[in-house]
Amino acid sequence: MNYPEIVSRADWQAQRDELLKAEKELMRSHDALNARRRRLPMTEIVHDYRFASPTRNDLRLIDLFDGRDQLIVYHNMLNDGSDHICPGCSKYSDNLMNNFAHLHARRTTFTMVARAKVPQIEQVKARMGWTFPWVSCHGSTFHEDMVTAQDNASFGLSVFIRRGERVFQGWFTSGRGVEQASNTFGLLDLTPWGRQEAWEQSPAGWPQEPTYGWLRLHDEYPASESPARQQGALHLAAAGNA
Repeated sequence: MNYPEIVSRADWQAQRDELLKAEKELMRSHDALNARRRRLPMTEIVHDYRFASPTRNDLRLIDLFDGRDQLIVYHNMLNDGSDHICPGCSKYSDNLMNNFAHLHARRTTFTMVARAKVPQIEQVKARMGWTFPWVSCHGSTFHEDMVTAQDNASFGLSVFIRRGERVFQGWFTSGRGVEQASNTFGLLDLTPWGRQEAWEQSPAGWPQEPTYGWLRLHDEYPASESPARQQGALHLAAAGNA
């Protein structure tokens, strides 16, 4: 594997400062995009969808707000009776905050929704050690209407807002659109090797694997260091002995 060029501290600082200008421009562009999102019109949800939790079987969509004004829903791919736990949905779930107090302080609630029944959801949560709210939409068309109908997506992120007893959808995204809530990708994007996936525009010799090909449930990764990390350690050891 190759590594970035080694330069003096002054040269590094100059190049870092130049990159910082582009990063600030991107941040301002992202702020502008968020401003457009805040001005997106909303559409009313008129269907009487019902959800189930470990304590209730007749939850309405407005009940998922838990008394707050805004609701963020992650549509998990977990399907009724399926043994498949999506690694992508699992990574997203691993990245969720342990404490939603800051979100709640902004009158916003988060919950996950899947077509699987409650016992199956609770089994997955117990295995993975998750404590965030997760309800079942089994028996309704909520997933099909909110997710599948949007570009034939299989998972996604929705934002709802309520006015009294009326609920409106304000936004939806799928695919890479859900990444902004994933600190794994955000942190990897800051590193020299990035996500180490084939689609990235990386210099020759950078470690790259098929996109998502490395992704596992967090309890399925090897206990030992990855081959790539072992190889990197060998390179460093060889340099130290030179």
